[in-house]
Amino acid sequence: MAKKKTKKSARKPRKPSLQQAEDAISTLLRWAGEDPAREGLIDTPSRVARAYQDWFSGYNDDPVSYLERTFEEVEGYDEMIVLRDIAFESHCEHHMAPIIGCAHVGYLPSDKVVGISKLARVVDTFARRFQVQEKLTAQIAHCIQDVLKPRGVGVVIDAVHQCMTTRGVHKSGVSMVTSQMLGSFRKDARTRAEFLNMIRPAI
Repeated sequence: MAKKKTKKSARKPRKPSLQQAEDAISTLLRWAGEDPAREGLIDTPSRVARAYQDWFSGYNDDPVSYLERTFEEVEGYDEMIVLRDIAFESHCEHHMAPIIGCAHVGYLPSDKVVGISKLARVVDTFARRFQVQEKLTAQIAHCIQDVLKPRGVGVVIDAVHQCMTTRGVHKSGVSMVTSQMLGSFRKDARTRAEFLNMIRPAI
């Protein structure tokens, strides 16, 4: 009787070592026409690798964990909660160039609220990964919706993409605005207008 073949689970690729990362940076320096051995560049591969550990620390963090500690003793407060001007730095997944911007997050609580710093941490966690702005906007909104189960969520992001300002079309002074509305923010025009009005001085 022939043995039934079992489907092998997909293995996550092994993360390169720090030394491999530094070697790759040295290769890029040589490809750009530089000499990694010259005085000003000797420590650059190490510095860049450490910078990457900071810029992409979001891969090591779980945004859900930040929203799991909630508060219910809010004296029945059920009006909109909005956190404006959450500054963030991200990187474009197409060109690995910086994306610098700010996010505005709002939600209508059902029976619990979360500390406002946790909303900022959710933004940072997703931002500190390779991104496109549209996906970043949706990730933040859906994470808040899935964990807090509010009546609605609104997220607006306004950001400048260095892949557009420092290369390609070289258009400075241009920012991109994206939004994701869920629940009552999408269904109720008055709720959506209230949210947009609350963040309007900031955008």
